[in-house]
Amino acid sequence: MPDSGPSFTVRLAESDADLRAAQRLRYDVFVRELGGGGAMVDHDAGLERDRFDPFFDHMLISDDSTGQVVGVYRLLRDDQAAKLGQFYSEDEYDLGVLRQSDRKLLELGRSCLHPDYRGGAAMFHLWNGLAEYVAEHRIEVLFGVASFHGTDMAPLAQPLSMLHHNHLAPPELRVRAQPSHFQSMDLVAPDQLDRRVAMVQVPALIKAYLRLGGFVGEGAFVDHAFNTTDICLVLDTARLNARQRRIYSGDRGA
Repeated sequence: MPDSGPSFTVRLAESDADLRAAQRLRYDVFVRELGGGGAMVDHDAGLERDRFDPFFDHMLISDDSTGQVVGVYRLLRDDQAAKLGQFYSEDEYDLGVLRQSDRKLLELGRSCLHPDYRGGAAMFHLWNGLAEYVAEHRIEVLFGVASFHGTDMAPLAQPLSMLHHNHLAPPELRVRAQPSHFQSMDLVAPDQLDRRVAMVQVPALIKAYLRLGGFVGEGAFVDHAFNTTDICLVLDTARLNARQRRIYSGDRGA
């Protein structure tokens, strides 16, 4: 019989060992690979962690053949954020328009895959797991920061401007970078944009949210500690078309 490829299990972390497995993968990707850092990063143990971790749900995907955690997603519902006192993104973005909407919110973050599993089925399974979580908790709006590598605006001018001009959130969803760290994304005039060049530079995760109908907030946040330029993505499940909505409705039909 032909090899059908690896099989995966998607689940929420249930133990300290599960959380450490997530933090270990995050260290490999965000610190070793991308050069990030942070006050609570444990270089001796190889763990990327922060003060928010205890409040989040941590979604893990593991390769059934090895048991290795090969992908993670960090999830924070609004009821969890209430216990924490804030969403993670609020250090970077004013989320007032979302908080005032009285809709059920879910913040996404720290999404990453082991290099050997990128471009394959692992991300599909992780997204299916996220879809089930969204359906179970009746989430209406998903949001979270996503990153471009680097903090120099010059090489990011085309993709940031393309997102600003073509995918800016409508006013009722338009979060805005905090004034103290606001970096304009309007860096190239619309008539000087090269969309093809710009899209090549957009990370795969951001492209995936755009395909689902996601928007970006206004302004970027330059995170020198993490060596990234962050944007805020917002996805309103009510705005998805029928084909896209199946991902977030729990409908597995054709």
